[in-house]
Amino acid sequence: MPRTLLFIIVFIEGFCSLGAEVIALRQIIPHMGSSIVVTAPTIGFFLLALALGYQSGAKVDGDYLAVVARNFLIAAALTGAGLAGISVDLIFGAVNPPTLAYLVFIAAVLCPLAWLMGQTVPILTNLMQHERTGEASGYALYYSTLGSFLGSISLSLLIMQWLGVSAAVVICALLLLAGHALLSARHRRTAIASLAVILLSLACNIWRGPVIETAYANYAIIPVALEGANNARAFKSNNSIASLIDESEPPVYARYIRHIRSILLEGLAFRERQILVLGAGGFTLSHREPSNHYTYVDIDPAIRGIAEKNFLGEPALGDFIVDDARRFVVRSEQRFAATIVDVYSSHNSIPGHLVTREFWQSTRRVLEPEGVMIANLILDGKLATPYARNLLATIESVYGRCAIEVLHKNQPLSNVVVTCYNSNQPQETGLYIDERNRADFDLARSR
Repeated sequence: MPRTLLFIIVFIEGFCSLGAEVIALRQIIPHMGSSIVVTAPTIGFFLLALALGYQSGAKVDGDYLAVVARNFLIAAALTGAGLAGISVDLIFGAVNPPTLAYLVFIAAVLCPLAWLMGQTVPILTNLMQHERTGEASGYALYYSTLGSFLGSISLSLLIMQWLGVSAAVVICALLLLAGHALLSARHRRTAIASLAVILLSLACNIWRGPVIETAYANYAIIPVALEGANNARAFKSNNSIASLIDESEPPVYARYIRHIRSILLEGLAFRERQILVLGAGGFTLSHREPSNHYTYVDIDPAIRGIAEKNFLGEPALGDFIVDDARRFVVRSEQRFAATIVDVYSSHNSIPGHLVTREFWQSTRRVLEPEGVMIANLILDGKLATPYARNLLATIESVYGRCAIEVLHKNQPLSNVVVTCYNSNQPQETGLYIDERNRADFDLARSR
């Protein structure tokens, strides 16, 4: 086999290997979130399977082209079908709890794919005619790593952004089939196998039902039964309900939206004020609310168009800025009367960089001196878990004492609305005990 053709095969292996990892990380976001405790093990399992593939490939001592061709065909099927959004949804829908479903996905799809791809370089190195073994392996690793680099960059920044996640899955499957064709003898069986994988990949990725995929999230608009509502529908982001609306006049919104509106319009009597909303959701906070000016910040550039066309049925009120929430509050020179933090990536998961003390300090930075920060959190109704206690303590370490309202006290998970004022400062606290009870003194100082 010509040297150039061998390097093309190795390049395809590198492109599709890391491409599969990037796609897998994206596909599990709706089910597991994107925290470091999810992404790091995923990368680790992938690398372990890749290492085992290297070891297995080193043991192959004949039929080199046939083995790699077979691996590429199986990997194409695993990519086209196993990494498709509908397949990942089926796994997480059929297996509970989600952690077990995650392990099934890793063991059944990602690791076998990485193991097959890992065999490529050790096997094909046997066919590279060089004076030195180091030269052969060096060139092979060069083209494989170059493919990995281009695969990760092009799929995440180009293909997923402009064509969608399903397109990225199909492209990787087709590239693997192209490698299979280059390595295989030209006969009818090869053509039939390739055609079957192509049809399987297209079938799994073309139809996604009501789901709209972007590089950042899966969206769906579904009808819901809501007491007192008229034809209510929900805007789902990564399998969790982000917003609700119906066809009543005035429309019925999600309870937490109604509560935050009440704070802004009735409790604070805001009129003609600048309101910053971190996390766009379905843009219902400003829906038919012309009293104030709203600026939405969301990392997904497609979310406004999806919400307007499929959910609201009309243009969303307010400005829309495509940016990461933390980066925006760090860099913005504008000041707002209120900042609404509603930044869930899936279920009850806030991205890890949006719960730290440094993030909450940055939200305070963009407030007017008498401004207010309102955060919508999803926590246990009793606020008893370590996550609830520590998250609330982190916020109050920046803002001082905040108002904390649990909206669904009879449910395991509830919307918890936290209201903090920029004019407050964190203060040391003390306990009232019988020996030294300063309650009356403190009460007098507080009047």
